[in-house]
Amino acid sequence: MTKVGVLALQGAFREHAEALEAVDAEPVLVRLPEHLDAVDALVLPGGESTTIGKLLDSSGLLEPLRSRLDDGLPVLGTCAGMILLATEVLDGRPDQPVLGAVDLSVRRNGYGRQRESFEATLSVGGIAGGFPGVFIRAPVVDRVGPRVEVLAEHDGRVVMAREGAVSVCAFHPELSGDLRIHQAFVREVSA
Repeated sequence: MTKVGVLALQGAFREHAEALEAVDAEPVLVRLPEHLDAVDALVLPGGESTTIGKLLDSSGLLEPLRSRLDDGLPVLGTCAGMILLATEVLDGRPDQPVLGAVDLSVRRNGYGRQRESFEATLSVGGIAGGFPGVFIRAPVVDRVGPRVEVLAEHDGRVVMAREGAVSVCAFHPELSGDLRIHQAFVREVSA
């Protein structure tokens, strides 16, 4: 069984763990650097990106995670996970860590505050039929690097992309009730 870590410092980690379990992966809650050694892949959940960044640093996970990313660790980042995995956060705090795993420039809460949350049916590359995208204080992608594959757009904006083994979503697939993105991620990791 594929062991998929879920960064469990803050945010929607329980929902991702439940989705992974439902698609026959073994979720592993990652809170310490040694937990990274036990996983085949990792999910960086939504939550508050500056808080997660601070917790990555204070827990000692930041540098080991950077090292695993450099070694090709497959990762799925959703919402705040997309922000953390981007190369540039245009409106982040000066001390906010970025992992630089996907060549994107993003803006935090680019779609607005909590009251501007919405759902939209998305056409996602590699997934048949519409996917219910749940957008909650979602980031907006302002720039996409040349090696980044765009997997989904909404109103002309990139909302899902992949570079190498790292996939990112501006939305929350773990809250959609649809397991196809988690299934596709686990299938790729297991291949």
